[in-house]
Amino acid sequence: MTSRASRSPALRRTVLAVGATVAAVAAGFAAGLPASELAVLDGGHFVTWWRSASAPARWPVAEPAVTRALAWTRLGPGVELAELTIAGTGEAWRLRVVVARLDPARLRFELVEASREAGTLADWTIDALPAGAVLGVNAGQFSGGRAWGWLVRGGRQAQPPGAGPLSMAFCVLADGAIRLVPVDGIPAAAEGAVAWAFQSYPVLLGGDGEVPAQLAGPGLGVDLAHRDARLAIGELRDGRVLVALTRFAAAGDALGSLPFGPTVPETVALMGALGCRRALALDGGISAQLALRDGSGALHAWRGWRRVPLGLVAFPR
Repeated sequence: MTSRASRSPALRRTVLAVGATVAAVAAGFAAGLPASELAVLDGGHFVTWWRSASAPARWPVAEPAVTRALAWTRLGPGVELAELTIAGTGEAWRLRVVVARLDPARLRFELVEASREAGTLADWTIDALPAGAVLGVNAGQFSGGRAWGWLVRGGRQAQPPGAGPLSMAFCVLADGAIRLVPVDGIPAAAEGAVAWAFQSYPVLLGGDGEVPAQLAGPGLGVDLAHRDARLAIGELRDGRVLVALTRFAAAGDALGSLPFGPTVPETVALMGALGCRRALALDGGISAQLALRDGSGALHAWRGWRRVPLGLVAFPR
């Protein structure tokens, strides 16, 4: 008997494509990640807490070895700062991780845009942090002088969603709550009460701490061996927001902005270990920059080398 699939060329092609994708994902998990490990400095000693050979497929809770090494400093209402010293592999031999923990119940998030030359060149840095803002960080990815993907500004869609299965949207709801929405959830989110939103990639953690299959092994469209300075934003399980910025620490603060750092899988591990249920990469490398303003008005700044078109800022409510 001839099957319906064999009689329909289009259906047959679809079945074959799905089969190829499943096979590729299985091959990726079997092949494993590039060999590396991460250790955190705690009490004067480095404690290894992650190895690529045994990387989990899900981060249901934070990693105690990492959270124990965090010493939080309250900079102001809803704004906390901590740092980690990480020992890794290769260029990531010594890294400093700057971690900001932000409470949307105490803060109001917005987006700011800046470009020049008729929108062809990006023009925002943390040095343009608005008066009164307590957070500034480059947001999303960009092409030329424009942000990539979905953009909502003041409750109105300014740009349509971009295509990409490993993308996600950072959404500020009308009530001030923060949600990280997967790409297939953007159409529904767009019909709701979203005040501000931007889209970025790749997703580091989805669902409730799940690692995307494309980040679990090679050959699935993501360079898992490339090292760079990393910037990521995550949603904690209690609704707070976490921003993590890596800095090269092998040669002191003077060379901290050099674009050396972890791989994407190591960044996944970092955000999972810090307790994020969902996490999203922002433009790293020479674009990565973060500023926090404390209660005295002093600015704690980690600058990048490149201007960007879009910044995420926060003000006290």
